[in-house]
Amino acid sequence: MRILPLRAYLPTINGLFHNYVNSTSVFPFYASFKLTSRCHFGCPYCNVKKQPVPDLSTEDIKKILDNLSRSPVLMTSFEGGEPLLRDDIGELLRYARSCQFYLLFTTSVKNLLDYPLDEYCRYIDFLHVSIDEGHDNCEMFEILPQLSGLQSQVSVQTVVTRDTVDALDSKVEMCYKCGSNIVVIPATHMDDAKDCFPDIDMLEKKMKKLRKQFPSTIHTPSGYFDAYRKRKCSSGSVIIAPDGSLYYPCHILGHKGVDLRTTDLTTWLRTKSARQFRSMMKKCERNCGWYQYYAIDSYTTVASVWDALQPIFVKKQDSIKR
Repeated sequence: MRILPLRAYLPTINGLFHNYVNSTSVFPFYASFKLTSRCHFGCPYCNVKKQPVPDLSTEDIKKILDNLSRSPVLMTSFEGGEPLLRDDIGELLRYARSCQFYLLFTTSVKNLLDYPLDEYCRYIDFLHVSIDEGHDNCEMFEILPQLSGLQSQVSVQTVVTRDTVDALDSKVEMCYKCGSNIVVIPATHMDDAKDCFPDIDMLEKKMKKLRKQFPSTIHTPSGYFDAYRKRKCSSGSVIIAPDGSLYYPCHILGHKGVDLRTTDLTTWLRTKSARQFRSMMKKCERNCGWYQYYAIDSYTTVASVWDALQPIFVKKQDSIKR
């Protein structure tokens, strides 16, 4: 894991301190940027493709990246839809590398090896390959050995439905044998999509068993399950829509806030409007279980950070020894 210049960490440290003093997540540290609504797939639990919007221009994307670079956000994730469908993705990756945050990139394309991954991974800190039944691409587990040599830290991301909890055993085992990590994400029920959310007790029991059987492989934080039971989602992360507007307080409610091409994120988060939206999030009774909002607080204490990230560091040390 590369070390950013000291100035890159200062907004995050200030944001953490502000959140701690005020006992609320005013400032986010993770941003999911949906670069496009276009996708090869039509996962039953996803509504992104059902809400198509034109892609932003390259320059508009760069404006938003600059905005995030000024903010406390320390990790930005390029997502979609499928970000590899953008013709300018190479340019956007190079530009993001110059920003003051780490870059995560999520893709699910079946022909991933046809792309110039050696070039792209020069700019990607964490590469997540989304493999599951919804994407109908489980055969991609077979290419994990080829991906392990890339410059980026490679992890599998798998969405689990109520019908695929039992399939986790073989997926985690394949990752373990290949020296890869896996992020397990419950299929949250989104509006205008099928409700596939798994039995949370069954999923937690399964993951506890698999953590013991295949150590240092799963880096879904155990704090996710605690947060779900306590109905405690967090505004410590944000999602940016393909049109450049900020989903706030959250993506599930579908409410869009400001346009991040023209509004400074850090400044706006201090406004009365932003406070009202955060209050709306706290009062929400939906308890959707959206992974990003329920897991983010597991990355803000030393113990929980180690629980979530230990598989990454252990795998990295093992690869160095090999």
